[in-house]
Amino acid sequence: MDSYLHYAHAELSLWQFRMKKKPSLGGRLTHGVQSRINSWIPEKVHKAITMAIENMVKAVITGSSWIVPKPHASLTLQQREFKVRSRIKWYRNTASVEGAVTGAGGILMGFADFPAFLTIKMKLLFDIAALYGFDTKNFHERLFLLYVFQLAFSSQQRRNDLIGLLENWEEYRETLPKDFKEFDWKTFQLDYRDYIDLAKLAQLIPVVGAGVGAIANYRLTEHLGKYAMNAYRLRVLE
Repeated sequence: MDSYLHYAHAELSLWQFRMKKKPSLGGRLTHGVQSRINSWIPEKVHKAITMAIENMVKAVITGSSWIVPKPHASLTLQQREFKVRSRIKWYRNTASVEGAVTGAGGILMGFADFPAFLTIKMKLLFDIAALYGFDTKNFHERLFLLYVFQLAFSSQQRRNDLIGLLENWEEYRETLPKDFKEFDWKTFQLDYRDYIDLAKLAQLIPVVGAGVGAIANYRLTEHLGKYAMNAYRLRVLE
């Protein structure tokens, strides 16, 4: 095993350890408060938000697969991950600019950031999947993207539940949703909203929101990229 493979395995092992850590006291308290707030929101509001996010994600995830890069099969892991890091950097910078522009406009422009930033993050996942050699025209692979996204933007408690699914992806194939209608969209949107609410709330303030939006989008995109790299390492290093 060459030195880069040693490095990749070590980084992956550390990431897996972090995914399986018990939730901290602060994390449990925050999760409890968010769950209580969510319980106060009428179910019809949850359904409306769930449907909106479901439709946005479906639109991106069904329309992005035909423009992803097609890497050569002969690429080594190090070569693949060099390209992956380059794509993360490009999307990270793009998301930062988008966050600054929408953040500068206050509440109305801040709302426009939601679908735009969601599209950027999903497209990043498509590119990373292709660079690791996976065919994202396959529903099974698109479903994997959704679980990677959910893992990245969820509480530590939720990560404890999801990491086992990704580690044993092929074994769970028969129990996975057969189409997007069977996917748990409500949990998906709750995890996502709870994770990004605090990070993005100040973006709705005019002028100040520009800096907040730029920094938040930069960090959240890089965060997603790192999670995606390690999620795919679970499969390619196996």
